[in-house]
Amino acid sequence: MKSTGMVRKVDELGRIVLPAEIRQNMDIQVKDAIEIFTDGDSIILQKYRPSCIFCSNVEDVVYFKDKRVCKDCIKALKRKD
Repeated sequence: MKSTGMVRKVDELGRIVLPAEIRQNMDIQVKDAIEIFTDGDSIILQKYRPSCIFCSNVEDVVYFKDKRVCKDCIKALKRKD
């Protein structure tokens, strides 16, 4: 993990502001979804990218019956027949 040296306070509603420099560097736009993870006593924010339910691949993901599946896994499932 790399420190940015930036510190922000949590407001009364539990919100924080992501500095513009970080949003620009991470290509985070207005209305983009952000995933929240915890690791011990750390909170990790990450730009949300839908991933395959089988392999976690984020490339070529499509929806099948309300689930995200990548094209590689679709091919593999077809070969199972």
